[in-house]
Formats: sequence, C-alpha cells, structure tokens
Amino acid sequence: MRGRKKWMVLVVLSMFMVSALLIGGCGKKEEGDKAGDEAGLTGTITIAGSTSVQPFSEVLAEKFMQDNPRVQINVQGGGSSQGITAAVSGAADIGASSRELKAEEKGQGLVETVIAYDGIAIIVNPANKIDNLTREQIRDIYLGNITNWKEVGGEDAPITVVCREAGSGTRGAFEEIVMEKQDISNKVIIQNSTGAVASAVAGDKNAIGFVSLHALNDKVKAVKVDGVEAKEENIKNGSYKISRPFIYLTKGEPTGVVKAFIDFVLSEEGQKIMQDEGAVPVK
Repeated sequence: MRGRKKWMVLVVLSMFMVSALLIGGCGKKEEGDKAGDEAGLTGTITIAGSTSVQPFSEVLAEKFMQDNPRVQINVQGGGSSQGITAAVSGAADIGASSRELKAEEKGQGLVETVIAYDGIAIIVNPANKIDNLTREQIRDIYLGNITNWKEVGGEDAPITVVCREAGSGTRGAFEEIVMEKQDISNKVIIQNSTGAVASAVAGDKNAIGFVSLHALNDKVKAVKVDGVEAKEENIKNGSYKISRPFIYLTKGEPTGVVKAFIDFVLSEEGQKIMQDEGAVPVK
C-alpha cells in the first residue's frame, strides 16, 4: 500500500513537470515570435528636401518606426532642389520634392514616386475683403505690374508681396503654373519656409503670399482662383489649377527598408495619414 502511494506521488509529480515544461515552452515560443517580428526590418533611412513634404514625412516616419522599432528614419528639410541633389549624390536615401523635375535634373538615374498631391493656396490677411483673384491678376502682382489693392477691387493700400526663396518647390510650382516662367519681381519679401510665409501674411493686413494647402489656418484667408476654391475636391477633379505633386526620389529602384517605407506610404494606411494631414492622396 505504501509502495502504491509512493508510485502515485511520482506519477503526479511527473505530470506536473511535463505540464510546466509545455507551458514554459509555449511562452518561449511566443517571445521568440515577437522577437522575430521586431527583427524583420532593420536599418536607417535619411529623407531630405522639400519643406512642404517634410511634415508629412515626419508623421509617416513616426508611424513606420513605431511598427518597426529597429528602423531609424531621419527627416530633414532644405528645399526641393537640395532634396534632388541629395538623392543624386546619395547623401539622402530619399529626396523629397514638391515640384516636377526640370529637364536638366532628369537622366541622373532618379526614380520618381508620386506619394500625394498638394494644392498651392493664394493667401491674404483675413482683414482683406478680396476673396477672388484671377491667375492673370496674381501673376501681375508678382511681376510688380499691380501694386495697389484698389487695382483688383480692394482698398486703396499698397500690396505687400511675400514669396518663397529660389529653389523652393512651392515657388518652383508657382512660377511654372502661375508665372508661366516669367521672373518674379525683385521687390518681393522672401521667406524661407511655408510657415514663415503664412506668418508674414497673418501679420500684415496688406500682404499676399502662397502656401501649401495643408498650411492653411484661421490666421490667413485663401482666396478663390478664377472663382474656384483651393480644396481637395477641386484638386482631385482638376478644377483648381494651382496644384503640384509630392514626390519621393531614389537613386535607382528602391530596395530593402527604403522600399518597405515607400510601400507603406503608398498603402491604404499611409495614404490615409497623408489625407488626414492635409494632402490629396494618389489612391
């Protein structure tokens, strides 16, 4: 009887140990799977270029890094021209541009990926009663041919013309679409970022400027252009004519972690992020 009890105790202990090993093994497998998931993508990506694309890249990079903890993405500004140069030289893995490549910039092995579209809004101070301008009037203002608001139906006040710096993608698109490649007056006030243009117009009731659609806020007022509002619906249907692409540029076809990031940007989730941040998605 005593031997039988001893045998039963051994059986119970053996079953307990087997169960413990199985449970422990399952736990280790789950941890291993998790570690394997985290190890899936590794590497560093540098994105440089357009200050208009920069805030979108920052939000997209933050989400991508959350999902892929072993990936580091560094986002820098500098303007579209610098982004194109950085992509060509290899100083950046991805060059960001908010304008089409010029003829002299093509043929250098760059692959273009349009990630979204953006409208360029013509902005004035909210105190300005002007709410519509034609492209011809805007062009004449930036040429210096129209210098007073009364010439376009406004008050008798000199126009303060605010403009982006040379090399800016926003300015490049503005020059191509609005200026028809005519030279902007050298009397304009130059600002080196989209935010700086908006701030300058917000602080001067007689100012006019142009900014990316996503940079609009209640401190400035977007005027209609040829009677059409600057909004996503009108950019998609083509009725608002002052719009441009947001482009990622790579030296050759993207591979590895760079390709994975661009694929994410073009995914349903990535495009939703772009839309939520104010861009017009490509899909």
